[in-house]
Amino acid sequence: MLRLSVPDIIKLIEAEKTFEAVLEDYSFTLKIESYTPYICGAVHDGHQFRKSLWDSCLHSEYERWYEEDPCTKQMIQSHPIVIAGCDSRFEYDLNRAPETAIYTDAWGKQLWKSPLEMDAKEFSLQKHYNFYRVVKALLEKLESMHKKVLVFDMHSYNWKRWDREVPTWNMGTANIDNKRFGNIATSWSAKLGEMQFPNGIKSTSLINDTFQGNGYFLKYITQNFTNTLVLATEIAKVYCDELTGIIYPEVVHSVEKQLKELIPLQSQEFQDAE
Repeated sequence: MLRLSVPDIIKLIEAEKTFEAVLEDYSFTLKIESYTPYICGAVHDGHQFRKSLWDSCLHSEYERWYEEDPCTKQMIQSHPIVIAGCDSRFEYDLNRAPETAIYTDAWGKQLWKSPLEMDAKEFSLQKHYNFYRVVKALLEKLESMHKKVLVFDMHSYNWKRWDREVPTWNMGTANIDNKRFGNIATSWSAKLGEMQFPNGIKSTSLINDTFQGNGYFLKYITQNFTNTLVLATEIAKVYCDELTGIIYPEVVHSVEKQLKELIPLQSQEFQDAE
């Protein structure tokens, strides 16, 4: 893996080079093994939280982990193009617009002991900006090479906090062109619902049940790229104990193994669709 600047990464993309890199400030990683018509993203996978913020934050490390999406990069790591955040959403949230990317409170609890200084905010927002510079360059390249591009936007959610039965998988489609792409979203949801999990975990899949797909990653791409569809895909945290922080590696591995087959199938279906 290389350690590169944003301009260096963009140059490699423009030249259609394959590489695997971490940004020089370690804020995100990007792997490109080939310029396929699909991308996998895990914007909330990161847990890093810079040391200068530790004493200012009212949330514990566990509380931050609880609201992050651990293992979502691992679930998609075998695919040719993978982009993933390394930093915690509690520093800046890649799935929110820049003006709301830095929380003042999080899930009903004040985040900072006192408001952050402007330079601290700007330091974090520069990382947010850099991520989307690379996303823009990557999708511009892929749309120039393919008639359509599919983005698998991987997330997870805490299912035990709900007071009703919730699906193992949730697809958020409120902000995509459903007239044009609704059948693809429905097809992807059906594939997810057929997955098999170890340990007797059942797989169910619904659309717009727990979340509607309102994230900035989806909205940014949808608003800027006409021929790219983002599938906002949420897995309930059945792959860990969200109350203790224990990860179930056999479940994570099972998801990764099945997505290795299902994601290329969905991409091909998307390319074949009129």
